[in-house]
Amino acid sequence: MSTAPFPHDAPTAAEAPLLIEHPAPGVRLLRLHRPTVLNALNLRLRHALADAFRAADADDGVRVVVLAGSERAFCAGADLGEYRDATPAEIQARDMGRLWDAIADCRKPVIAAVRGHALGGGCELALHADLILAGDTARFGQPEVLIGLMPGGGATQRLPRAIGPYAAMRLLLGGQPVPAAEALSLGLVSAVLPDAAVEDEALAWAGRLAGGPQAAIRAIKDAVRTGAQMPLAAGLAYERQRFAALFGTADKTEGISARLDKRTPRFD
Repeated sequence: MSTAPFPHDAPTAAEAPLLIEHPAPGVRLLRLHRPTVLNALNLRLRHALADAFRAADADDGVRVVVLAGSERAFCAGADLGEYRDATPAEIQARDMGRLWDAIADCRKPVIAAVRGHALGGGCELALHADLILAGDTARFGQPEVLIGLMPGGGATQRLPRAIGPYAAMRLLLGGQPVPAAEALSLGLVSAVLPDAAVEDEALAWAGRLAGGPQAAIRAIKDAVRTGAQMPLAAGLAYERQRFAALFGTADKTEGISARLDKRTPRFD
């Protein structure tokens, strides 16, 4: 367990907990910005993330979202200062599911660029992404059990689906983090890179996706995410439905024509 897996502080009103950047056409970068507390998730940051994801999903100019933190931490977990004296009724009244759903419901590809700690809610935040690029010093874990709690941002459901129930139970019940190389072997991340290369590679991926066939990219994400909640036969039927619908797009015609003509496709 990190020496401070769930740090907390009392930021001033002038501090922005989330920075929004536009590093390339079609790419929106959301950067957690509470560096003095390893980007711990307080309610202000959680609401900022939900608002930013809703805005990105509604903006036709945004095609890909990149989620990043800082060098020391992607996100080291929840802000315990907001939990110490909270009652069950108060936690339910916060309606945290609505804030997490704003991220999960984003129809556009989400890439997490993870350096340093991704613990508790930070690991759950990364699990909401479609691609997770990890720095070689990244650490992933769910230490909630060590303070008498359990995950509340989806880890008990998303983690077993990502890495299988037995590996997930090890992280959930043991509470100890795993390094990036082990996270890769478990299937928890997409790739491990030197820390200095993580954000550049995330932006390179984002640029390629932003220039690709948008209807196909979104259909793939939708089929994977929706199908994961269905029996296999229903998921396959849903995939065939989305596949057939793409034959009504201009991108399909351009993509096939470009391949037959041996040229680079020009997608809208």
